[in-house]
Amino acid sequence: MQSRGLDRNWVIKAAAPLEEIAVLSQTLQIHPALSELLTQRGIADAEAANYYFRPKLSYLHDPYLMKDMDRAVDCINETILANEPILVFGDYDVDGTTSVALMVSFLGSFYNKVGYYIPDRYHEGYGLSNQAIDYAVENGYKLIITLDCGITAFHEVEYANVNGIQVIISDHHLPNGDLPPAVAILNPKREDCTYPYSHLSGCGIGFKLAHAICLKNHFELAKINQLIDLVVVSIASDLVPITGENRILAYFGLKKLNTNPCLGLKVLIDNFVKNEEVSISDIVHSIGPRINAAGRLGDAKAAVRLLLANERAQAEEAAILINNTNQERRDIDSSITEQALDYMDGNDKMAGRKSTVLYQESWHKGVIGIVASRLIEKHYKPTIVFTKTEDNKLTGSARSVKDFNIYQAIADCGDLVEQFGGHKYAAGLTILEEHFHTFRNRFEEIVAATISDDQLVPKIEIDEVLNMSEITLKFVRTLKQFAPFGPGNPEPVFVSKGVYATGNIRVVGNNHLQLFVKQEMSNSFAAIAFNQGDHFEKIAKGIPFDMVYSVEENIWKGKSSIKLTIKDIKY
Repeated sequence: MQSRGLDRNWVIKAAAPLEEIAVLSQTLQIHPALSELLTQRGIADAEAANYYFRPKLSYLHDPYLMKDMDRAVDCINETILANEPILVFGDYDVDGTTSVALMVSFLGSFYNKVGYYIPDRYHEGYGLSNQAIDYAVENGYKLIITLDCGITAFHEVEYANVNGIQVIISDHHLPNGDLPPAVAILNPKREDCTYPYSHLSGCGIGFKLAHAICLKNHFELAKINQLIDLVVVSIASDLVPITGENRILAYFGLKKLNTNPCLGLKVLIDNFVKNEEVSISDIVHSIGPRINAAGRLGDAKAAVRLLLANERAQAEEAAILINNTNQERRDIDSSITEQALDYMDGNDKMAGRKSTVLYQESWHKGVIGIVASRLIEKHYKPTIVFTKTEDNKLTGSARSVKDFNIYQAIADCGDLVEQFGGHKYAAGLTILEEHFHTFRNRFEEIVAATISDDQLVPKIEIDEVLNMSEITLKFVRTLKQFAPFGPGNPEPVFVSKGVYATGNIRVVGNNHLQLFVKQEMSNSFAAIAFNQGDHFEKIAKGIPFDMVYSVEENIWKGKSSIKLTIKDIKY
């Protein structure tokens, strides 16, 4: 939730033509407001609506449409036929560790010479390393499969080749320059790949590889479908769009997560998820951060051990360990965020900049990405937070604001950057300490020249204006079928005007406003407005207001009611 210190612009999405909405409403027999939501998501007819509301695993694309998939599968099969060991290599974040758990589980279900390797964030850094290749050589591995990394590991793959080790790269990050000399490179973002969907998570691409192996070897698809709960955890945690294939994978992943998750995820759900039904939001706020914490502060292999656990006691022990690590992570990132905000608040020069670039050598490398995100909540600007590495270089985590490509801005500073990688909205980079001030000034010049004033104001995108008399349980239950929600398929957001409180107004918890609201001719609905207790006095006086909100069904002791979550209030 944004800080109340930031004013936000309300932007109502353009409505589809009334005739188009009316036809869709009549065809689907749904409320016109729901038809408008569908048209905004590119759904204009019954066939598209059926694809959206009734996902099927059979709708997934043929994995062999991905460039090099045939080469990757042949290489893996040849390695198995030769009875040679395979090393699965993954990143230390949620996407990487779920990818490794998926591939090790899958290959291990029919081949007993599969190991895995997760790099140490502090001693090796991101991606495939010579240290990992040395480990492979020492332990007799002849094939390395990278997951969620490797697309920029040109020299490391050369080093592996020199040492007689083949490499298959499975990655979803943007290529940067020449592609590594690997046996196969699975990445729908490579320019010469015509795969129909380019937004898969790293674990999603691992799933496609496993799918291709199943097809080639005539395995039952149940062998991979039982691992789909790992895929939805990666999709939610890596913030990839929940559209196309990702929406199908997320839909069935959540079903598995709520019925028969792998033991490690079940332990996390049993201990740390309060809701009866696990949602994307629960993954983002409860499951993902705990898995991530293992690699942020300690050994990410602890997360893989949890996800691969087949005994309850083993899973419980691993879950306690990563939960304790997550609590430590929260304490550290809160402390660093407070230090950063204190520095910014006392620096007039920074207030005039269009970007935020900070460096403190004592800051913890494992949390600087989280700190960058927290700073954007307070100061809405493209942000990079640096700390010092053991080899006296600076490593940074970059986070962006909506519609600004921070990856490109870093690329435009390329002569000052040792290495970098990432996405439009999040990236990691390494620079020399002596280049910090030059980099900060250059980055600021690039941001100032390319960002608009409008992009520096946080926005709430509103799907449509809604009269509260239209909110019924039937309406809300149809809305629920729009899930799973996330980037690319956000939870519907409405605005209602001339709203007033009907009583029982109070401030609870950490400045949260709890109340009942209504419009004329509508029912009264329970509502919560997080971090907005400062509105109490005006609303308690009966002053009408406009509100932006989402709506959901609340089930308590078998009884259903409607609850509103208010995102912003204006008078």
